[in-house]
Amino acid sequence: MKPDRPIFVLGCPRSGTTMLQLMLHAHPRIAIPPETRFMVSAYQRRLQFGDLNDSERRRELAEWVVNRSQTRFHELKLDREEVVRQIVAGPPTLGSALGIVLRAYAARHGKPRWGDKRPSYFQYTDVLLRLFPDAQFVHLIRDGRDCVASLKEMPWYTGSVYSAVSAWAEAIDFARHGAPKLPEGSYHELRYEDLTTDPEAHLRRLCEFLGEDFDPAMCEPSAVAGIAVPAHKTWHARTHGAVTSERTGSWRQRLDGGEVSLCESVLGDRLETYGYELSGAPKVDTSRMVSYERTAAKRKLARVKRVAFDRLIRLREPNPLGARLTSAQIVLAGVPMPRNAPVAVNG
Repeated sequence: MKPDRPIFVLGCPRSGTTMLQLMLHAHPRIAIPPETRFMVSAYQRRLQFGDLNDSERRRELAEWVVNRSQTRFHELKLDREEVVRQIVAGPPTLGSALGIVLRAYAARHGKPRWGDKRPSYFQYTDVLLRLFPDAQFVHLIRDGRDCVASLKEMPWYTGSVYSAVSAWAEAIDFARHGAPKLPEGSYHELRYEDLTTDPEAHLRRLCEFLGEDFDPAMCEPSAVAGIAVPAHKTWHARTHGAVTSERTGSWRQRLDGGEVSLCESVLGDRLETYGYELSGAPKVDTSRMVSYERTAAKRKLARVKRVAFDRLIRLREPNPLGARLTSAQIVLAGVPMPRNAPVAVNG
């Protein structure tokens, strides 16, 4: 039996995760939808949905997912009533309800394996494992200076350069300190620069991690960009062209001297750990370093508060959260497997 574990793509914003999403979506067995907004939000609201053993509560949850514009369900182009019906008829857990949406998207494309992509998921791997205990995570890493330069130019980005630098530092710190604590066989990382220089070699390694056969279509993600990237996201226009490394190192033209100094002063050891050569820019001046440290401290405090609040909420959960959709999830939930069911591989 082929692996059926859910796949989650993550990384610092503007690190190429949409390109990687499309590469995976081009695989004949895998469907990764446009970026959704219901996974973490539903988890954070789980007490409001109540006891999901009650089918009416499952219906309320389903309607919350399919009817709110903030969840971006409409971008999946699924039949609302059918998805609601499947959630109401499905297992009484939050992970099952959310997974059913992703499974429905995969079914729409005639594919058995599903997942999701959102850069900030690196902050929520613990949440995703509670919802999907057999999840596999794929972390795309890109030169932090290119990420900062790209973030600054996004029409939707409202943060400062200090926030952008801090975001990349957090993603790399997760890779260095958080990822090793994940279950064995659940984490794979690759560099954007390597992926764009030699897509086939690195996609073959990714497929090996996922337990899938490599398919050459993965090297031409532009073929599915019109399907899996909403037209209004004009900042993803390059996904409609061939895979190229021409943007690698473009920070040299897009960042000013002070910004390069800030990036390399704060991120220097992290950049070198991942094979990115420093330019030798002078140390950033004290006032800008203080501004960065204030921003980073505020972001850290917000994370600490979120984690502490989540621990309190866990004490009041009325139901188990784990999905019961894949073969491993069913086993982990202690649900009896049907007689003569095939034995799943670990993927």
